[in-house]
Amino acid sequence: MSVLTPAGGLRASTTQQERLLSFEGRYRREQSTRLFWTLGYALLFFAALLASINASDFSLPGLVKGLPMAWNYIAGTLPKLSIATFGADMADWYWGLNYWLRLLLETILMGFAGTVLGGLLALALCFPASRNLVANGSVYFIARRTLEFCRTVPELVFALIFVFAFGLGPFAGVLAIAVHTAGSLGKLFAEVNENVDPRPIEGVRAAGGNWPMVMRLAVVPQALPNYASYLLLRFEINVRGASALGIVGAGGIGQDLYVAIRQFEYTDISAIMLLLIATTSVIDILCEFIRHRLIGHDLTGSA
Repeated sequence: MSVLTPAGGLRASTTQQERLLSFEGRYRREQSTRLFWTLGYALLFFAALLASINASDFSLPGLVKGLPMAWNYIAGTLPKLSIATFGADMADWYWGLNYWLRLLLETILMGFAGTVLGGLLALALCFPASRNLVANGSVYFIARRTLEFCRTVPELVFALIFVFAFGLGPFAGVLAIAVHTAGSLGKLFAEVNENVDPRPIEGVRAAGGNWPMVMRLAVVPQALPNYASYLLLRFEINVRGASALGIVGAGGIGQDLYVAIRQFEYTDISAIMLLLIATTSVIDILCEFIRHRLIGHDLTGSA
């Protein structure tokens, strides 16, 4: 039976104090290091912000002066409507509604086809572009650089290339959207893959599964809800982007919008823009509903 002597109690108390002081010292050093890096990042952020303001010629007085002029342009595109002749005024404003709706449908289908094709390409490239799923550094490097190229080149540039190669029309727009979508979604899909639980991957490998089986059985089931969420978001973006590709002759309602802007048909500009805004809102609502259904939540967010 051991007896704690006063000297032993004093030594134990001294040891605890030393450990406490050591812990406090490490905590203060970590806090100082964190504060140092936080201040460094803050200084870097403000330096980049100031450089951006200087390079872009941003001017707060110019912004205040220009905003009313921008509103005057928007107001100039709106027709004058009166209650007495409201029906006739609306008919005159949307004189090309049937034609615009056909072009709008073409734009939506361009966005849908480009999203599906780009999503398939992104799905094929996202697995070799995930650092935790490939052991070969060269494969990872090539996949990452390919995705960077696809999303770095603007859609309008791709559209110009494909219009030159395949001629005017929506086909060139679909290809441009698909390539850019593959680059953007591929990066997002790869980041989702890198955050999956590694235990199912190890389980499939331990059971003798090859690399495709690991992707199919261990990675895709975990990442599929995020894939769907990003794909739906990209569809909304692509419908909006498809409307701008008409500027270079890639089909859709953007081509007619560009003609209206060039010919100063102001009321046509507002009519087409309102159709685009309404379409984007409807697509956003539908995509939100589908996304909640896919992840098993109702519209209120309850399980």
